Amino acid sequence: MSTSYQGLIKAINPIESKLNFLLLAIPICCYFAYVSHNETNAFFTSMVAIMPLAFLMGHATEEIALRTSDSIGGLLNATFGNAAEIIICVLALWSAYKAGADSETAVIMIKIVQASLIGSILGNLLLVMGLAFVWGGIHHKVQSFNETQFGSNNSLLLLAVITLVIPTVYHSTVSGIEGDTGVEDLSRAAAVILLGLYMLFLLFQLKTHSDLFATDGTHEHEEPKMTMNEAIALLVISTILVSWMAEILVHSLESAAEEVSMSHLFIGVILLPMFGNAAEHFTAVSVAAKNKMDLSFAIAIGSSTQIAVFVAPLMVLVAWMLGLPLTFEFGLLETVAAFLAVMIVNTIASDGKSNWLEGSMLLGTYAVLALAFWFHP
Repeated sequence: MSTSYQGLIKAINPIESKLNFLLLAIPICCYFAYVSHNETNAFFTSMVAIMPLAFLMGHATEEIALRTSDSIGGLLNATFGNAAEIIICVLALWSAYKAGADSETAVIMIKIVQASLIGSILGNLLLVMGLAFVWGGIHHKVQSFNETQFGSNNSLLLLAVITLVIPTVYHSTVSGIEGDTGVEDLSRAAAVILLGLYMLFLLFQLKTHSDLFATDGTHEHEEPKMTMNEAIALLVISTILVSWMAEILVHSLESAAEEVSMSHLFIGVILLPMFGNAAEHFTAVSVAAKNKMDLSFAIAIGSSTQIAVFVAPLMVLVAWMLGLPLTFEFGLLETVAAFLAVMIVNTIASDGKSNWLEGSMLLGTYAVLALAFWFHP
């Protein structure tokens, strides 16, 4: 027993990764939440705690991915990298359900969910991919990635973003009760369609056309540092702790936003995805430095695609089951920002190559959008 979990112990050792020092935020968060009842400090420490936990989830999935192809590895990293986002959104919807669909809390929580979904798309496309391009470009003059992978993901992502635009346009042309009811029905129908298309995309990528996504087998050059049991144990433990921290975060969000005079929109679009998607940040950037751009790209754009065509539709259907009016009408600024992000990524990455300057452009775009959400009332 003493030697069977050495890999797991090493994974959480702060000496191995300085980020693990942030795990100290877990007991500190619990103190603020359950002892001193300081909800503002509980909110910010829970966000900090989610960061290393999301990183550990990413580390566990990367260990599992080392035993698979880059396509499946990227899918695993994107899926479990978005687990924190899914957990936060589900708990926010549950909080809205308990408060009542017509309550002020429900309105705030629904807005937070919508904002965090858009924020995850923006964060993965601009921040994560930008950091990966910059850090990879510093170590390697020019890097290449699979153009087929980019084309398939980007086409599906563009379709999803267009689907997010339509409800906003619809509601602007049809007002009143008919518009409210119509945009709900439209969003729910679109959610089912997007989930169906995502299933077809997985079939295309992993089964019928898997050869088009084949890479040079970079996994073969890196040996796993954990056993499969250790990786699974780390994944389960970190997921449970993320759920716990997310519950504290959602519970304290309203009080913290009011006390620090920060808009719910900025919290949802920028803060929550930045901390919740830490797994994508660290994994995508670290593998980019190793010149494994196929995996880095699969994580970054794959996560955005999953948010748009899997997580967002799933949240609409979950809200529907709970009787909550969550729709794809995310707001004009949020929708336009997501559409422009897809466009600039399509322009920069369409040649299948990347460098640090292109990464800087993506980071600059993200900074401008972040400022727009910061100044938004």
